[in-house]
Amino acid sequence: MRAAVYERFDGPLTVVDAPDPSPAPGEAVVEVLAVGLCRSDYHGWHGTDPDIVCPHVGGHEFVGRVVAVGAGVQRVAIGDRIMVPFVCGCGECEPCRLGQHQVCRRQEQPGFTRWGAFATHTTIPYADVNSVHVPEAVSDEAAALVGCRVSTAYRGVVEQGRLQAGETLVVHGCGGVGLAAVAFGRALGAQVLAVDINRAALELAAHVGADLLLDASTTDDVGGAVVDLTGGAHVSVECLGSAVTATNSILSLRPLGRHVQIGLFPAATADFPISRVIRDELEVRGVHGLSASRIPEVLAMVADGRIDPTAVIHQRLSLADIPDALPAMARFAAPGVSVVTRF
Repeated sequence: MRAAVYERFDGPLTVVDAPDPSPAPGEAVVEVLAVGLCRSDYHGWHGTDPDIVCPHVGGHEFVGRVVAVGAGVQRVAIGDRIMVPFVCGCGECEPCRLGQHQVCRRQEQPGFTRWGAFATHTTIPYADVNSVHVPEAVSDEAAALVGCRVSTAYRGVVEQGRLQAGETLVVHGCGGVGLAAVAFGRALGAQVLAVDINRAALELAAHVGADLLLDASTTDDVGGAVVDLTGGAHVSVECLGSAVTATNSILSLRPLGRHVQIGLFPAATADFPISRVIRDELEVRGVHGLSASRIPEVLAMVADGRIDPTAVIHQRLSLADIPDALPAMARFAAPGVSVVTRF
């Protein structure tokens, strides 16, 4: 196979020939059809993920066609088009038995704990548990994005945020996850306010369904500005990963509101306005992806047009582009997402 490999963190990426993967018992091998470039891949290359061991191949947001299956695999067969969530659960631990594979105690993450999909082929761990068959009406590009950004936003807005029609959703940070959160808010019939410091990102948020836009660089009191515009959010979703935006999210809420933390913080601890949480009896929920068992619900929304993940794609790349495109994510040059479609 061909794969984009880095030998050290922050080091050069090179597309090389590598041995074709073989499926261990319970695994499947897929030919990669499309894979997204996610900021988590950039952070992994940068050395922030303790699960990654170099040399490494990133890529955790993908769709592929099955070309081999290991012993014991029953739910997928050669030729099936499948995608997986970025957190692959074992199916046996207590969280998995409760249907919450995204917090599995023995989870595997292609692109992090093992080689991923910045390659022509990759392996699927616990294939019977995590493989999701892709409906014919869903394109390869859309299915790939569902694997991380779109399904994570669904978990945050629909499941953890429990957003209802007529409520107000505020989305802090309009990257890939944030834009998907905006789209889910619109699909559910909520009023949606998008917050960012990048005007182009805000314009893209409006394109996918935001009713109101707030340039956070124009005020020292983002939470107060949100309350002035909306009366306070019922649900506020933080999609960037910083103490400042998390605080803004909390201060954006009306009493009894729900704060959903999706963005990963760069440190294990951070300042947090816990007094406001207590005073207004706010809920604070975390998100670590979506269980494979519920991804068909997201794919159904894509298939019938309620959600269009491809609306935020700003560039389609080849495998040969990854060595330049992944490091370039540090520049935040353009809003939207990038997808590799040529291998």
